[in-house]
Amino acid sequence: MDYYKIGQRIRKCRKAHGLSQEELAARVDISTTHMSHIETGNTKLSLQVFVDIAAALDVRADDLLNDSSFATTNANLEEISAVLEYCTANEIKVIADIVKAAKLSMDKYL
Repeated sequence: MDYYKIGQRIRKCRKAHGLSQEELAARVDISTTHMSHIETGNTKLSLQVFVDIAAALDVRADDLLNDSSFATTNANLEEISAVLEYCTANEIKVIADIVKAAKLSMDKYL
């Protein structure tokens, strides 16, 4: 088991939720130092802490264990494509502008 990769996935999810290490550690009832060690792969985490982290981040444990981002990305793109099928050209332009603005904001703050 690659604890470094698991820690990096936890960090990515934590940041996506706008949480600091301190905030996530508090939700899971562990120290900030322990959370830091988990994210850097410098410590093994117990099954209970792992489950608590997944619950606090509202993600499936499998998403933290495996790099499922490719499958998730494809599923999300298919869902977006299905929505766009029922949009007019003008609606698609508006949605594209919204997506661009959201991406710029995420790049700035995440």
